[in-house]
Amino acid sequence: MISSLLTTKTAVTLTMDSRLTDISCRGLKEKTNMPESTEGNSWSHAETVQLNGSTEDLPETDSFVQQAMAIIMEEVVKKAGDVSGKVCEWRSPEDLKELLDLELREGGEAPAQTLQRCRDVIRYSVKTNHPHFFNQLYVGVDHYAMVGSFVTDATQPSPYTYEMAPVHCLIEDVVLGKMMEMMGWVEGGDGIFNPGGSMSNMYAMNLARFQRWPDIKEQGLSASPRLVLFTSKDCHYSVAKAAAFLGIGTKNVYVVPADQRGKMIAMELEKQIRTAISEGAVPFMVSATAGTTVLGSFDPLEELADICEQHNLWLHVDACWGGGALVSSKHKHLLKGIHRANSVAWNPHKMLMAGQQCSAFLVRDKTGLLQRCHSASASYLFQTDKFYDISYDTGDKSIQCGRKADVFRFWLMWKALGTRELEHRVDRALEMAKYLAEEIKKRDGFRLLMEPEYANVCFWYIPPSLRNIPDCPEFWQKVQAVAPKVKERMMKQGSMMVGYQSHGDKANFFRMIIISPWVSTADMDFVLDEIHRLGADL
Repeated sequence: MISSLLTTKTAVTLTMDSRLTDISCRGLKEKTNMPESTEGNSWSHAETVQLNGSTEDLPETDSFVQQAMAIIMEEVVKKAGDVSGKVCEWRSPEDLKELLDLELREGGEAPAQTLQRCRDVIRYSVKTNHPHFFNQLYVGVDHYAMVGSFVTDATQPSPYTYEMAPVHCLIEDVVLGKMMEMMGWVEGGDGIFNPGGSMSNMYAMNLARFQRWPDIKEQGLSASPRLVLFTSKDCHYSVAKAAAFLGIGTKNVYVVPADQRGKMIAMELEKQIRTAISEGAVPFMVSATAGTTVLGSFDPLEELADICEQHNLWLHVDACWGGGALVSSKHKHLLKGIHRANSVAWNPHKMLMAGQQCSAFLVRDKTGLLQRCHSASASYLFQTDKFYDISYDTGDKSIQCGRKADVFRFWLMWKALGTRELEHRVDRALEMAKYLAEEIKKRDGFRLLMEPEYANVCFWYIPPSLRNIPDCPEFWQKVQAVAPKVKERMMKQGSMMVGYQSHGDKANFFRMIIISPWVSTADMDFVLDEIHRLGADL
């Protein structure tokens, strides 16, 4: 990537007629002439392209990198905690296209212009490290993790084999082992880092199916009966996507009702399983959620594990969001029973701030099921007669070939901070969520949807014009329009970012996600003050 940016000082002009071909590069000391005639394409490619020596000005490329890093330090790192700055500089897609000049051209541009491109991208990107960014299930990136990402991008390892990524293969093994220990898998297991929790959920579904019907790998869907799986109505949408992608079908995803707090109802799961069996379908998997996207709810894993054992079903736990609670002795009870899961998805880039993307898929099986399910045994990568221990060649566990070493930034951050600091961050985030909930209860015009169980705080803002209207369909219809308008105003002013959504029969409400260890109670107060300022006239 860096080399492609830095060749902008190399000007190569190739003409196919009788004119002189001028190859003017700072690193070249001579000009090359093409033959006066190119009839029949008789001239050689070697006559027009420099084959020996670099065409790049290496001191200049070094300077480019140094200046780019200085921009990142000044515009991203140092300004991360500046509450006076904007969270975003909103522009419409049409305006932003004009501002950024996104077109790609035949000729390159000067390094100074390329550096300005970096400044522009930073300026118009959302400042996810800003103290008033509460929009997603992640926030910015820890600075140690950011450096880890720089190192990974600079060294370009690909951990499919030990020979290509010796350090990273060992690190992945250690980190996965520590995560399994936190889940209570005392005998260990297996796993791999992959690009996102959606991919982890798909891995789980594929593995659960393969474990029951291994012939499906070679024979396809004809080797299996009609398979069905079960998940909560509050699950992540990637479960349905995975079912579609794997040929199971979205209609074979049975949606289990949840209670008022968004937890899967175990008795309803039992009913759904019996219904599926009576219809001639074959249940094979339950996908539970530990930390739902909207409400931050945790399914009753112990009860679900009992049912899965009774019916011989694979239990997968999507703990992409809620897995961070496992590092806290105070809050790990939220995932009680996770040690009984067959597989778990856990994203350290969320609550633990390891940076996008950092996602682990963990399997309790130790028989090599993950590798058997996904392996293709490419002979040019996974030779069996290598001179080292090929158990560290983990790439065949993945459906990818090349794979980014996402684990390194998580490991580096963990080494720098230690487990105690990670625990403190989680504890602090959840205490901050409780503080915000209490403040909401005290303020006129704010209504808490429910007491937060995790770091999701969901609430309505009721403008003064609606506060004397009794609760009725007309009232909630008007409330439905409040959050979108307030969100529009906060985005255009750049003062903060807080998400909103409807949920079931509930009108649009705000969903605050609190993660950052750098936010304070003053920031919580600001959010409520700002929502009132932006929406008081509605």
